Amino acid sequence: MNKPEAIGPEKMDLKSMDISEAKRDELKSSLGQAFPEVFAEGLIDFDQLKRVLGEWVDTSKERYGLNWPGKAECMKIIQQSSVATLKPVRGESLNFDQTENVFIEGDNLEVLKLLQKAYFGKVKLIYIDPPYNTGNEFIYPDKYAETLETYLSYTGQIDAEGRKFSTNTDASGRYHSRWLNMMYPRLYLAKNLLREDGAVFISIDDHEVMNLRSMCDQIFGEENHVATISVLNNLKGRNDKKNVATCHEYLVVYANERFESLGIPLTHEQLSQYKYKDASGHAYALRDLRKRGGADKRIDRPKLYFPIFFNEASGRCYLERNSADDIEILPLLGDGADGCWRWGKDKVRRELGSLHPKYNRSKDKWGVEHRVYLDPTIGGADDEEADDDDVSFERTSKSKSFWWGADISTDHAVRAFKELFDGMGTDYPKSPKFMKRILQMATKDDDIILDFFAGFSTTAHAVMELNYEEQSQRRFVMVQLPETSESTSEAAHAGYKTISALSRERIRRVGAAIASRNVDGLNLEQRKLPDTGFRAFSLSTSNFKVWNGNASGFDDGGSQLELHIDHLLEESTAEDVLYELLVKAGFPLTTQVKVVEMGGKDVFSVEDGTLLICLDKEITPELIDALAEANPLQVICLDEGFKGNDQLKANAVQTFKARAQAEESEIVFKTV
Repeated sequence: MNKPEAIGPEKMDLKSMDISEAKRDELKSSLGQAFPEVFAEGLIDFDQLKRVLGEWVDTSKERYGLNWPGKAECMKIIQQSSVATLKPVRGESLNFDQTENVFIEGDNLEVLKLLQKAYFGKVKLIYIDPPYNTGNEFIYPDKYAETLETYLSYTGQIDAEGRKFSTNTDASGRYHSRWLNMMYPRLYLAKNLLREDGAVFISIDDHEVMNLRSMCDQIFGEENHVATISVLNNLKGRNDKKNVATCHEYLVVYANERFESLGIPLTHEQLSQYKYKDASGHAYALRDLRKRGGADKRIDRPKLYFPIFFNEASGRCYLERNSADDIEILPLLGDGADGCWRWGKDKVRRELGSLHPKYNRSKDKWGVEHRVYLDPTIGGADDEEADDDDVSFERTSKSKSFWWGADISTDHAVRAFKELFDGMGTDYPKSPKFMKRILQMATKDDDIILDFFAGFSTTAHAVMELNYEEQSQRRFVMVQLPETSESTSEAAHAGYKTISALSRERIRRVGAAIASRNVDGLNLEQRKLPDTGFRAFSLSTSNFKVWNGNASGFDDGGSQLELHIDHLLEESTAEDVLYELLVKAGFPLTTQVKVVEMGGKDVFSVEDGTLLICLDKEITPELIDALAEANPLQVICLDEGFKGNDQLKANAVQTFKARAQAEESEIVFKTV
């Protein structure tokens, strides 16, 4: 019998995605064909790229752009892979096995690194409400070499005394730099998660809005700035300025190239304009057919200047004069100059029956109004000559750069929070209706929404309520640091030791409140209840004894070798290991997993057998045959399960290879 080839399975990489390598591959893929001379031995010659583009840059000269102490170190932080994991916490979860929502407790920098493979290019909306850098808020540790150990020590998980998260006062020096060092790596990593049509919305105030804009210009591209919206949320004003009471904040919006705003819901005032009904009972409003605003003169759009004739006796409109009694109506501006219509002749001809001539007695002037239907299925398409901003129906309106309203105010946010928590108050919550406006503008259907400064989880609150109202399936991923509640706060007195604990409880209470709406006729439609559950995870060290490449000295290295003979931590459960392997193999945290029996062993079947994971510590030939027979795309086993039997390991590789060839497919076999 021939001895099997000494080829073993791949070793699974337990680190998060290598950001710099991914960026190099992306650059090579996009530039390689056009500029092959830029790439040498797999590396990028940036000086050559500049020469090809005809640019010679003297690096000693000053350049335009936002710079601050520590910016270069931010890139090192970004490129440091994480060896941490996200452990499932079923006791804090709700409907763990069914829900598509996620709540993660942990440092968002480490979490964003861990989410890179599983959520790369999948998130439709990122909303964050980060620290405004007012001097009283927590700013993440000012250490360039931020690591999982940094996070664990600050949360008291590896330090018996624990450490208190610090605030960033203007007397501490490097006031803005510390904030920028915190935000830059997180926004950089977050951008990778956005879909091609995704957008990021960031709440901020005067303290850092200019720096935020400059930073986002560099990360997302200046051309991808959508808007900086002023949000009037406190009519009384905050007495945080000596001479002016601040009444507003900002909402900074950037988006990828394919993003298209879905608009925001019509207000009650706007809806009241739809007071007319046609013969079929469809509601509509009336709008002036004359073009207003930019490019509204005859000279701008000559094809849109023509007469419309109206016969009072018949009540009908025409494009040609039929009798001497017909009234000629032209699109004249207020000063009598020639203007233009919104529509071209073809569109007017199609819509003649729905036009409404109107006489203005005070100005002794005739005009024409057209119908705007509330139902988007009613009304025809615009003529190609018509103004780009014109629509013949609307359920939503284009967002303005200034938002206001009692329902998005801080007062409303406080009331909404107190209603959920039986009168318990909290500082600076966001209004759920403010969040709904963002969600409706940027998401629909089953889109994924990420908030990695979750705070009190207003975003999750709004997602669940909107799903109920619209019968949609939007999904959320919340990330919140286990920041300790202030000892004097109402939350602390109520027993909520951390902000994340309060945040999870809010999600539970919102879900219960939504469910109560379907009880005993309160909701006559008996709408389908949305997904109000969530899978809870916590950031922790890897379940595997990760090799410390920084160890010095042979003795220390030798002790590490001994540790890695059995490299799975004793306290780790099978489910802990499962989810570490899932997220590091690129599967979302809500991936469906079943336990199936194969070859007398329990095996995790992921996505209907696409991936098979066996964590048994004794691999047998029967198990290998059963795994191969299932014909998955990938198999992962514990290396220690082979108990040093290299021949069994090599036979496994050959078994999977033979099966894949027979099925004309490929089975990737990895050990960890």
